[in-house]
Amino acid sequence: MFFKKIEELRKVVRDIEIDEIIVGTGRFRVQFEGESMRALADSIKSHGVIEPLIVRFENGLYYLVAGERRLRAAEMAGLSVVPCISVAATQIEAAVIAIIENLHREDLNMFEEASAIRSLIELGSMTQETLARRLSVSQSYIANKLRLLRLSEDEKEAIVRCGLTERHARALLRISAEGERREILSIMIERQMNVAAAEEYIESILCAESRANEIRSKPDRSEQRHKLIIKDIRLFYNSIDHAVDVIKKCGIPVESTRKETDSGTLISILLPKEWRAAG
Repeated sequence: MFFKKIEELRKVVRDIEIDEIIVGTGRFRVQFEGESMRALADSIKSHGVIEPLIVRFENGLYYLVAGERRLRAAEMAGLSVVPCISVAATQIEAAVIAIIENLHREDLNMFEEASAIRSLIELGSMTQETLARRLSVSQSYIANKLRLLRLSEDEKEAIVRCGLTERHARALLRISAEGERREILSIMIERQMNVAAAEEYIESILCAESRANEIRSKPDRSEQRHKLIIKDIRLFYNSIDHAVDVIKKCGIPVESTRKETDSGTLISILLPKEWRAAG
């Protein structure tokens, strides 16, 4: 219904004063800084706004529907007017247009895109499956995006700020407790883990937790003694990782790998021959 209505909306292109355009609150895009914005502003200064903004006119006022990034870049470039497409739309229809327009761009971060998808589902009263068909993506794509919103605002901010990927975020979501997630995220950032290393690190934690749960459910004397010695195997993992980090910071190219086997976890530390000889 919404998509059909959008295609039928009457569009009129006109130049509108930037000061006359009202940007509403509650928009899902939050990133308007960095080199890409400066590059866009420089392009607009040289060539103008190539693609018009979308606005709706109501009670003598223009409300921005889509194109906030272009609007801000135009302000940075010193423009006083911008080309706009005026659409005859209700507030809800305008919100749907804005979300669709932004979803077809590549400059939304993963969390902005997830928020846009959630808003589109809520405004259009659609199921994940229906939206997936409308956007020509899989239902699992929609579900994976929405799962990202389970992270706290602090976690989202840290992931974006430190340049971690969506796969980093999805791996982190395997940890259910927020406090534990926050600690693991700090370690991932501190050690500059790539996706593979982060996934392996989290898998090792989950394996340790699974083993601990198994021990708690079937305790015997030997296992109880074992628990007194090893309260949390993650402490050992972290100690080893910390030691390797210290060695690396000293300029020694040591390598550490961890592999799950049928009998347990195999941790290997490789020290180059020339360094062993020097020692």
